[in-house]
Amino acid sequence: MDPDLSRLDEYLADVGADGYLIDADQDDSNQLYLSGFTGPDPFLTLYADGETHLLVSGLEYGRARDEARADTVERHADYGFEYGGRDERLEMYADFVADKGVETAVMPERGPVGTADGLRDRGLDVQVDAEDVLTEIRATKTDAEVEHVREAQRANEAAMAAAEDLIAAAEVADEGDDADAGVLLFEGEPLTSERVTEAIEVTLLRHGCSLDQTIVAGGAQAADPHNRGSGALRANEAIILDIFPRDKSSHYNADMTRTLSKGEPSETVREWFELTEEALEAALEAVEPGATGEDVHAAACEVYEEAGEPTFRTDPETETGFIHSTGHGIGLDVHERPRLASGGEELQPGHVITVEPGLYDPAVGGVRIEDLVVVTEDGYENLTDYPVELVVE
Repeated sequence: MDPDLSRLDEYLADVGADGYLIDADQDDSNQLYLSGFTGPDPFLTLYADGETHLLVSGLEYGRARDEARADTVERHADYGFEYGGRDERLEMYADFVADKGVETAVMPERGPVGTADGLRDRGLDVQVDAEDVLTEIRATKTDAEVEHVREAQRANEAAMAAAEDLIAAAEVADEGDDADAGVLLFEGEPLTSERVTEAIEVTLLRHGCSLDQTIVAGGAQAADPHNRGSGALRANEAIILDIFPRDKSSHYNADMTRTLSKGEPSETVREWFELTEEALEAALEAVEPGATGEDVHAAACEVYEEAGEPTFRTDPETETGFIHSTGHGIGLDVHERPRLASGGEELQPGHVITVEPGLYDPAVGGVRIEDLVVVTEDGYENLTDYPVELVVE
């Protein structure tokens, strides 16, 4: 997959720069996007005159030549550097950039300040990319990138099914067991958030995906949108499961949330679930090219506000109700542009976004439902194929 970097060419021309320079490892998604290389240690990527150039260590040289999406790949030894100190490394960087005819380079806002200052000390004009142009470019996905997200989402759905099956198979501790009453039991042991997370992670690995963290939060824990969850799960309480895996081959992410209850939850949770499902549908109906992330967010907020639930729009200091944005872009990062929030930018075909309204209150718990969609020429395509149901049997 070769990215369309015409927008980067325009940006460099606008700011009067010769090249775009990144000093980072593969965990920097802009580095991965521009270089196409999964280097675990920091390396240089320089884009200039429509070509991409890499400077890597000797350890990565052979693999970079075979795998990187680059016009040239050079190694440290080509510049007489082996295990020198900071000054020697910066001399090598400066020589590498100069060899490509670059006198004015742009670096990301979060690029190493030491690299930027060191190159400036050696006569290179280094500007800061305050627009984060590569992140903006990455927001619009090619058909191939959408397929990568779709494949990750299929793995996500398998993991969600494994979690739901585990919860459905659990028994409920007898009422006579006092403190343990209502605790979910699996094979005679309390079913914990950690045990469900394990089932999710194992399933993802079998489908070629991984994730560093996931959310399996029940009861009051679910009132905190990013609480990972811990300890025993209980019957008749809402359990939020939010899974966001990364495909180990393509490096693209997926994201999905469902709220489940083993047994009948409270009337309030049931009302919240139905209201959140309505908010999800309203937000999805607002997704189309030309609409903004703010429009989609407003559609979800209006459902809650009309029902008397607080949102950040009506009360920016509220700690209950709808206390987050409606969604975000997804791709090489789990959270990227565009934002579905107040001030959110205009949606364009190729944007892959989550839509995830929810309600939260420690006295009740939490409810969230999240689908993953791609903006199309005339609306959207839902990449999520998983039922929205509250009670599991």
